[in-house]
Amino acid sequence: MLTTLCIEPGQLTLAQIQAIHADVVQLSLPETSRELIRASQQVVQNAADGDAPVYGVNTGFGKLANQRISKAELATLQLNLIRSHSVGVGEPLAPEIMRVMMALKAASLARGYSGVREVVIDTLLAVHNAGLVPYVPSQGSVGASGDLAPLAHMTLALIGEGDMLRDGKRMAAAQALRQAGITPLQLGPKEGLALINGTQTSTALALHALLSFEPVLESALVIGALTIDAARGSDGPFDPRIHQLRGQPGQIDVAQYYRTLLRGSDIRNSHRSGDDRVQDPYCLRCQPQVVGACLDQLRHSARVLVREANAVTDNPLVFAEDGVMLSGGNFHAEPVALAADGMALAVAEVGAIAERRIAMLIDSSVSRLPPFLTADAGLNSGFMIAHVTAASLASENKSLAHPASVDSLPTSANQEDHVSMATFAARRLQAMISNTANILGVELLAAAQGIEFLRPLNSSPALEQAHALLRKQVPAITQDRYLAPDIEHAALLVRNGALTRILRSLPGLPPLWLAE
Repeated sequence: MLTTLCIEPGQLTLAQIQAIHADVVQLSLPETSRELIRASQQVVQNAADGDAPVYGVNTGFGKLANQRISKAELATLQLNLIRSHSVGVGEPLAPEIMRVMMALKAASLARGYSGVREVVIDTLLAVHNAGLVPYVPSQGSVGASGDLAPLAHMTLALIGEGDMLRDGKRMAAAQALRQAGITPLQLGPKEGLALINGTQTSTALALHALLSFEPVLESALVIGALTIDAARGSDGPFDPRIHQLRGQPGQIDVAQYYRTLLRGSDIRNSHRSGDDRVQDPYCLRCQPQVVGACLDQLRHSARVLVREANAVTDNPLVFAEDGVMLSGGNFHAEPVALAADGMALAVAEVGAIAERRIAMLIDSSVSRLPPFLTADAGLNSGFMIAHVTAASLASENKSLAHPASVDSLPTSANQEDHVSMATFAARRLQAMISNTANILGVELLAAAQGIEFLRPLNSSPALEQAHALLRKQVPAITQDRYLAPDIEHAALLVRNGALTRILRSLPGLPPLWLAE
């Protein structure tokens, strides 16, 4: 049975968002927020009943803001807005993204600055709790004025038009609502605009990427440590005194992760003296500096995204205490775009240094292991071309990491003359995360193969767990064989949290996200 999460407007946490993303909670609204919702809606109703022009209530939208709309046509105005803005293309947004998107929209409206009726928010929550997923094409937003097209498709489903997914099956929204016993929403003044104006799509996409990358990043730490042992690297560069002198929090924490993962390794103890390699290559030695910087960037992005998840980002905003509506630009998703671009750099760098570790392992002059990690090089090619696959994925990520936020294409007849491209900035992260997970899958295979050449010595208890986990699916490579299935198995361990559980079982480690 699912537990119920009461959405406290403005107070959503990353852990709560993760629960919504994982579909383990039903959503409710605190009674304390309803008075604010009613108060702001009354301001909108007063504007609708009055004669003064108020944007979004009795005027057109965007470049058409100077066009007055009669009182008799106010309901049609909102309905036309949703229909005309439902112009998205491409594959639909995944259910986990849509759950977060609907929850963030409900939480934003529930703060009482958008002027909608309670039934608007209650309908959003009812659709979420019924397991219905509005069918929302993933392409068509430039991240200002809000995520108009995707949010319009979401709203279209709420009013009984468009489509929904129920148990993975696509059907007419009216049918899905009827089967769930939910009355289609009828839009009042400003409600269509409040629903489609905002950054909830780009924010949900970026949060989806953050949560998707979490097990991949934790796996990268475990695999990076395994590679250190396979190459008989030193744990000296992870001495806490080095990292305290620099003072970068992510670097300090990553060094601690590596010290803990490597603790108790017989391989490490076997070469503490008499090792003729004075310093390890950067891909081993500088992991705290590189991955730590990535971790700091991801933590910063997480903080930005949680703030945005709690924000009110539609326009105009309603201030019931003063009885006024103010037009602004909170719908501009620049914070999300920059956060997503920063995440892209971090995802790419985690994959890039992993690719360098693979290159190091197959180079016998550096790793001091057999060439290409095969005992009979020449007859066997070993990991020669598996590394090429990793290199191709790392190179793809370099192109995908180009910042989306530096692009802007004016829209709405130059009324909306600077846009954020936040939705694409966040959406492209999934391809990058997949590439990095596959690179790490290749590295896991290579590092485990390197360990085989050092037997009977064992790595640390934690890293032997990781090695054994892989060997349950993939035996050691004694001669060339069909490697693509092995890479697939290894990449699945990276993505599915199996290696994460090993890391998290170790005592005394700092949390990954939002740690200082």
